[in-house]
Amino acid sequence: MPKVSNKGMQMPESPIRKLVPYAETAKKKGHKVYHLNIGQPDIKTPEVALEAIKNNTIQILEYSHSAGFESYRNKLAASYQSHGVNVNTENIIITTGGSEALLFALGSTMDAGDEVIIPEPFYANYNGFSVASGVKVVPVISTIDEGFALPPIADFEKLITPKTKAILICNPGNPTGYLYTQEEIQQLAELVKKHDLFLIADEVYREFTYDGDKHYSVMNVPGIEEHAIMIDSVSKRYSMCGARIGCIVSKNKEVMATAMKYAQARLSPPTFEQIASEAALDTPQSYFDEVIGEYKERRDTLIAELNKIEGVKVATPKGAFYCIAKLPVDNADNFAQWLLESFDHNGETVMVAPAAGFYSTPNVGLDEIRIAYVLKKEDLVRSVEILKVALEKYNSK
Repeated sequence: MPKVSNKGMQMPESPIRKLVPYAETAKKKGHKVYHLNIGQPDIKTPEVALEAIKNNTIQILEYSHSAGFESYRNKLAASYQSHGVNVNTENIIITTGGSEALLFALGSTMDAGDEVIIPEPFYANYNGFSVASGVKVVPVISTIDEGFALPPIADFEKLITPKTKAILICNPGNPTGYLYTQEEIQQLAELVKKHDLFLIADEVYREFTYDGDKHYSVMNVPGIEEHAIMIDSVSKRYSMCGARIGCIVSKNKEVMATAMKYAQARLSPPTFEQIASEAALDTPQSYFDEVIGEYKERRDTLIAELNKIEGVKVATPKGAFYCIAKLPVDNADNFAQWLLESFDHNGETVMVAPAAGFYSTPNVGLDEIRIAYVLKKEDLVRSVEILKVALEKYNSK
């Protein structure tokens, strides 16, 4: 029998999706499952985006330009500029989701065997993208005790080798919800300049910041124009996860010319989704004000409820819509599976994402879970109530 590739064997499972079969079985038993495991917002997609598709009269579904519709890129550049991110149309390539933008970024900056330093815990698919690109992830650990703040720059510097090509951050962070300060971004900027590295910033949660804190983009840092690469997406901003439209943004012409070869190889991003994404740029500010206000209330509700459970530790997120919670269990993977397979509270249970999958360091985060607060407040309260009962029962076995 022919064998699959070693690369394929090394591809990690998604900690977010690997428990889906157990959730499906729980539902077949008649149990209601509260999904805290995945960042799928329940916020309505802006009507202007949906109307652009409904009212379209396209007769032939043609290829677009490999870089995406010029009209969309022009409008997107103008939108960035209006938010203080000074980029032009030629600095943008539209991609099939932020995921493809990350693959383009890794493929354009690194060869097989090269290294990328990433503060962990990090978005689990960074592991997968790196394996697919033949790139080695070198983790630098941030901790719940420090609120998952940027680790000391000295911790980064001691990991830099001749194989190091880039530092990759998510800001605000998935899965931690941490928002890097301007000072922290500046520290990273100075480091990549000193060692001639790329700074790749996944900024798909840029709008989701709370308590008056501001997002500071790597594209706003003077002096690192040739080093900075920004990854973006419409998925969370407009609650358009299924559209699969993102972009890679950089002022480094060589990087963008290389990324364009990858873009040409996959021909073009999808047409209707670009139409919807371009229209979404007309979404009024009132939409974001309402959405961000709702997420802040959800965050506050979730953190307050989690803090009521003895033995649970949680860092208050400053952005995005995730948090990491440390539980009084030895193995969160086993607990998460048990929640779906063997437990219910009045016919209901919860699905969480075990956090070990958001680390690349072995045996770290084993007692942690990621929670996405994308459910309405009353569902979050009920979910934590179920979690509390589950922990009591699990630890009394």
